[in-house]
Amino acid sequence: MAVGAAGGYDREDAMITDQTMPPFARLLFLLLCYLSFGGCALPAVDQGLNAQRLPDGALHGTWLDSTTLPLTNAHPGLSGLIALPDAHQAFAARMVLAESAERTLDVQYYIWHQDVTGTLLLNALHDAADRGVRVRLLLDDNGVPGMDELLAALDTHPNMTIRLFNPFALRKPKMLGFLAGFPRTNRRMHNKSFTVDQRVAVIGGRNIGDEYFGASTGVQFTDLDVLAIGPAAEQVTTDFDRYWASQSAYPVAQILPAPKHDRVSLLDAAVEQAGRDDDAVKYLGLLEASHFTDRLDSGEIHFEWAPVRMISDDPAKGLGKAARSDLMISQLPPLLLAAEHSVDLISPYFVPTRPGVALLTSLSQRGVRVRILTNSLEATNVAAVHAGYARYRKDMLAAGIELFEMRKLSEDMERNESAGPFGSSGASLHAKTFAIDGRQAFIGSFNFDPRSAELNTELGFIIDSPVLARGISNVFDQQVPGQAYAVHLDERGKLYWTEQHGDNEQRFERDPKVGLFKRARVKVLSWLPIEWML
Repeated sequence: MAVGAAGGYDREDAMITDQTMPPFARLLFLLLCYLSFGGCALPAVDQGLNAQRLPDGALHGTWLDSTTLPLTNAHPGLSGLIALPDAHQAFAARMVLAESAERTLDVQYYIWHQDVTGTLLLNALHDAADRGVRVRLLLDDNGVPGMDELLAALDTHPNMTIRLFNPFALRKPKMLGFLAGFPRTNRRMHNKSFTVDQRVAVIGGRNIGDEYFGASTGVQFTDLDVLAIGPAAEQVTTDFDRYWASQSAYPVAQILPAPKHDRVSLLDAAVEQAGRDDDAVKYLGLLEASHFTDRLDSGEIHFEWAPVRMISDDPAKGLGKAARSDLMISQLPPLLLAAEHSVDLISPYFVPTRPGVALLTSLSQRGVRVRILTNSLEATNVAAVHAGYARYRKDMLAAGIELFEMRKLSEDMERNESAGPFGSSGASLHAKTFAIDGRQAFIGSFNFDPRSAELNTELGFIIDSPVLARGISNVFDQQVPGQAYAVHLDERGKLYWTEQHGDNEQRFERDPKVGLFKRARVKVLSWLPIEWML
């Protein structure tokens, strides 16, 4: 069964070349050089001083240690959790935690954009390093276009170390790196975690960029993170260490050229650029208006206490060397098969494959109600993935599985923090979560598609919490009717879609609100043998 992640579909590839040569000639020249020299092989990984987690004694006296330990001691064996459905609060939480760090910051992401939110967070990490905090930043090399010099400069800070996962030897253009080293470079690190002083961790679906934190005027993603203290945060700390020490994590000094400018001037210029427009000023005002810090300090935001088990792929998956038993694909299906009453699954990039359809069908046939929410063709940002999903719709509907496809929502919709595990704003679904029997929930980076199952590394929490599980299920009861199309089969076996507007229902005979060209493109893509890459 393909139980996997969004893979390479919210990524960007940097295309930077010498502008003195015509584009076609430049590309051909680079391609010939690249192939002639065997793809510019990477050097052997030099881990150097491979810093590990600090002993607990080194954390005594920190604010987070003194704040969280009384809480965790009062709930032995349980982790304290705060769901972060609101984009502004999700960003504010990371900023507050970075500013609170006193010993360590361990940060791991698939995408990090050099926009308003990305620059502000980088600046917060640099400020922490200036205070003496040990900062370790592990980034997937495919998700940091145009940031080579800035990352190389930040790495010169004595307290800040940056590593790139599965880096490209050829930097300009990176895309050519897929040619000679495709089996490796097609494997990306899709994990997302932000851990402070080994006491508090944030994991979930969000990358670092304006579209994930409600700061973009264009595409925005509806997403879900969770903040954790206690054993869950300790598990994230341990997991970060094994990725940091893996054979795919290269110190940037081995990969990137020495910076031409110092880190302070580069970062100051980036911060100035990021805060130059009116949208940035407006966004910072919205952050202050969220009062996340005040609400957390006052106890208005309460922790949910529950047993948590972190699961993640062996980082050797990045080289295609992980044992099957050490992959998330081996751990998630048994959880689903244990369902007795309901499975409510939310996945923006949903390609179940035939084994996955068979698993879901087996659940439905023994009376388990299966509901799935994914992006509609109108809302998705990756038509190829939708093509991979569309071919299985009829089989799933015929098996009694309920399908819903998120509409493209207005970015101006009012936020609704009480309407389930994520608010109502956003144009495209990006959360990765499911609930089983209203008692157990999964939150993480992992979608149901072949790319996450077989190629990209992922992580997530299995949480035994009826509160969080019911919150996910409530999405289908409260939000989905007004924000998603319901997909049906008619008596002739043909698909149709319905959209609710209060008491009125509108019916569509084909994928709603998209043109003929887009539908034809998806149809052609569905014929291609590319499912294994989706």
